[in-house]
Amino acid sequence: MAGIDYEKVGLLVGLEIHQQLATRTKLFCPCPAELGEEEHDEFERRLRPTRGETGEIDIAALFEWRKGRKYLYEAPTRHSCLVEADEEPPHEMNREAIEIGLAMAKAFNSHIVDEIHVMRKIVIDGSNTTGFQRTAIIALGGSLQVHGKTVPIETIAIEEDAARKIKEEGLRIRYRLDRLGIPLIEISTGPVMRTPDEAREVALTIGQMLRLTGKVRRGLGTIRQDLNVSIKGGAITEIKGVQRLDLIPKVIEYEVQRQLRLLEIRDELRRRGVKEEDLAQEPVDVTDIFGTTKSKIVKRVIGKGGVVLAVKLPGFKGLLGRELMPNRRFGTEIADYVRFWSGVGGIFHSDELPAYGISSEEVEKVYERLKADPGRDAVVLVAEERERALKAVRAVVERARQALHGVPQETRGALEDGTTRFLRPRPGSARMYPETDTPPILVTADMLENAEKIKPETPEEKLEKLTRHYGLPEDLAREVIRDVRLDLIERLMSEYKGKIPAKTIASIFIVTLRGLKGEVDIENITDEQLEEIIGMLASGEVAKEAVEELLEYLARNPGTSPRTAVEKLGLGRVSREQAEAIIDSIVRENISTICERGQRAMGLIMGRAMAKLRGRIDGKIVADIVRERISRALKESCTK
Repeated sequence: MAGIDYEKVGLLVGLEIHQQLATRTKLFCPCPAELGEEEHDEFERRLRPTRGETGEIDIAALFEWRKGRKYLYEAPTRHSCLVEADEEPPHEMNREAIEIGLAMAKAFNSHIVDEIHVMRKIVIDGSNTTGFQRTAIIALGGSLQVHGKTVPIETIAIEEDAARKIKEEGLRIRYRLDRLGIPLIEISTGPVMRTPDEAREVALTIGQMLRLTGKVRRGLGTIRQDLNVSIKGGAITEIKGVQRLDLIPKVIEYEVQRQLRLLEIRDELRRRGVKEEDLAQEPVDVTDIFGTTKSKIVKRVIGKGGVVLAVKLPGFKGLLGRELMPNRRFGTEIADYVRFWSGVGGIFHSDELPAYGISSEEVEKVYERLKADPGRDAVVLVAEERERALKAVRAVVERARQALHGVPQETRGALEDGTTRFLRPRPGSARMYPETDTPPILVTADMLENAEKIKPETPEEKLEKLTRHYGLPEDLAREVIRDVRLDLIERLMSEYKGKIPAKTIASIFIVTLRGLKGEVDIENITDEQLEEIIGMLASGEVAKEAVEELLEYLARNPGTSPRTAVEKLGLGRVSREQAEAIIDSIVRENISTICERGQRAMGLIMGRAMAKLRGRIDGKIVADIVRERISRALKESCTK
């Protein structure tokens, strides 16, 4: 849906930025706050919901429990302990993590609480062995300025990260506990962003300020942006797990498109006169219609004793096939909903049939059995074990009822292409209750003093430092501030000051690395590899002309060390003497051309020299040698 007028549709976006903190230990135990692949023990758990502070059970947790899942946990011996296994109470909350959070609160001029109380947030998807996540608000309010706009900060919290999901096999899910308990900071903004690009800029600014502390982790999986998106007439939708900053505008665009399309479906249903009582449909067993079906899926289910249930959706003809987002239709939306509430992997609906081996004759018979109007009604088929099929059909009807009201409030997960899928209903106040195993922590003067020391500079202060102290041109300095590797760039410029021009280091990140983005996956290049390349540049092991080719190779061959790449590519540095010998050979091979063209042969000789020397010595040195050798040849060999 190109050309969306975001002001007209009333777009509002709020952000929740989750960032891993670079602390020595985890939030509630002394285990190292890092991932580990060493040997592990294993144990299995089932989780159940509990009543929150309001005395109610959170609906999302309740239905997660009803799926009957089992969770298998890998407990690495050096990166987890009895706290992660929920066999020992949490230790005192990590003071280092608290002070980093307080530093950010100071940067946003937030109101810091006097006493920190840990709460339990119910989460029973297996990502935490306890059935809840520990979180603590450390500050309220505050704001930041982004391109002249004041963006309110609602809360700043410190919480524990979840376990790593390793594998999912039906009702059995495997997690690894190395990530569980790594400290996170959560920064929540007010819903004041009115365009997708504005949301990206705010997320970028908050990310920059976090990196300016020098106390956060970087890399895929260390930062996550959750978005709260709404439009006029729609509903607040929470979109979780946007890991890439550049994906934020697309996710928002697609969510706006989805909500607009759902509103169109609502209006169309009203025009067709569909009412909620029309959807009091009972499923009909149509297994006998598929006794000789050619559908492998249906045949397999029936062969295992399953059934095929059908339900009529009056007035829904053509709507289940309507696209909400690229490659995701309203039927896909219903299927996601069914998957959550019943565990059934998928559905068949009349807007996509005949297909999947189901014939047009079988579809006609289903319509006849349901007394459905082929020109007005839709039908949905579920092939599954009877009890699960019944749950699935009820979920289909319930999602169809919601369509009469437009956009349901829900939590969705972000996918790599910017689209989203239904995860669960939005949690409510029943989700939270106090943590009884950890005493309140008094915020002391010492903690506030330590926080002041790591309080990040403002982007404006950082700009002045980059231009004055390191001599970067202002336009390049602004791009450095926007870069996700800002802290690494500044550290390398400081470490190699006097050895490599700061502009050269900055340009490798801003110009060279970004220039490769459309050709290769630059996310494959690690900080350690970049540091090694800069070190090799400083020691003269590689020439700056070799950096682009080297980076491209590393992106295409993840895990390769820069030195190995240099050897494979033949980019080892050559001395001036070696370069002179190579150029002398080229001059001898082309002496007749040089004599004929004179200095106009410079381009030819230079091109052939760089074909052998590019990336192995400074291009300026090559040009100086070529120019000098041509002049010598013209005097000594071309004056007969």
